[in-house]
Parts: sequence; C-alpha cells; structure tokens
Amino acid sequence: MKYSTRELSMVAVFAALYAALVVAFSPISFGPIQLRVAGVIRPGIARTRVLAVAYALGVVVGNVVSPYAGIYELLFMPAASLAAGLIGYEAAKRLGGGYWVCGAVIGAIIPVAVAWMLQQLFALPIAVSLPGLFVSEQLVNIVGSLAFTALDRRFRWWQ
Repeated sequence: MKYSTRELSMVAVFAALYAALVVAFSPISFGPIQLRVAGVIRPGIARTRVLAVAYALGVVVGNVVSPYAGIYELLFMPAASLAAGLIGYEAAKRLGGGYWVCGAVIGAIIPVAVAWMLQQLFALPIAVSLPGLFVSEQLVNIVGSLAFTALDRRFRWWQ
C-alpha cells in the first residue's frame, strides 16, 4: 500500500490521540471492568479507511502500559481492532450511516473480543463481562458519533 503524506499524518495523529487517551485514562482502560474513553474517536474511521490502521497502531501503543501487556493486549486486541475498524468502515460506506453505523459496528465487535480476552486472562465468563462491555462500548461510540457529526458541520477534517 502507498499512503500520501496527508494519510500518514492522519494515521500518526489518530494513533497518538488514541494511545494518549488510553494512557491518560489508564485506571479505567484495563482490567475486568473497563471503559476505553479513547474509543470516542473510533467513529471517525467512517470517513477514511486508513484510520482503521491508525486505530490498531493506537491500541498497540496504548496497551504497552497495560498491567496485562502480553500477547492478548499487544497482538490479539490490535488485530481485532483493525478488523473491527475495517468492517465498521465498510458497513458505514455500504449502508450510508457514516459515524453512527461505523461506531455501532465497532462497538459490537470489540466487546466480544475483549470479553473473550478477559475469559482467557481472568477466567471471567463471557456471559458475565459481555453485557457491560457492550453497553459501555456503544455509549462511547455514541458520544464519538455525536462529536464527529458536530465537527462535520464546521470542517471537512478528513480531506
């Protein structure tokens, strides 16, 4: 793949912002009960596919400070995040729902991946962790969708 300077800059800024938010909110970003405030920027993937790569890179960098850093946090979750971002982008593109569809799709995929990871790390049953993760992920993506919708009224930030 060949990326333009603008695309590389967007990847760097998006990944850095995601990672910085994970680290800034690290007490609630990791563990059996978690809320990734950084997820508010994920709906932005709806505007440009390259941000799915940025999201995965941001997950890697943010997860370096995880108390559970290992193969799940540094390999599995970035791969799940990349897949969720790409699927969210495609769904938004095909369904014409923009930020809302992209956020909802990502917010449905990531909780399943996190619940599975928590089962592996803490023997926490998926049925116990998934409902809370699903609700928190959807709420974070709703906030992000609202923010990006408002931003779109003033700027074409992705161009």
